[in-house]
Amino acid sequence: MKVATRQWVDRAEADYAAAVLLRHSRKKHSQDIACFHFQQCVEKYLKARLVEANIMFQRTHDLERLLDLALPIEPLWAVFRPAVIALTDYAVESRYPGPSVTAVEVKTLQRSTIRLRESMRFSLGLR
Repeated sequence: MKVATRQWVDRAEADYAAAVLLRHSRKKHSQDIACFHFQQCVEKYLKARLVEANIMFQRTHDLERLLDLALPIEPLWAVFRPAVIALTDYAVESRYPGPSVTAVEVKTLQRSTIRLRESMRFSLGLR
């Protein structure tokens, strides 16, 4: 694994750990921030896979755009499109004032992140 890939993976894992901790917190707005970190985890794993495959990408939080870049090398990831579309909004929306996420939303995002993370780790040769 390339050093740059490992750096993206390390950051993705830090976001995942933060999201899980926040998910179990009772502090106000911690669920909103957990959703941000779930989104960031998936974003960074997508970028890790692209780096590993030498595929260039622009700075973006748009997970669907990143997924489209990855599909030529990971065509089975097409099934993740609805999940990445749902996660994309949490890159920005959950960090600003407005309605908080619901318990159902958080649970759904966590499940999606777990599935995406497992598939992306497998693709990178990580167990």
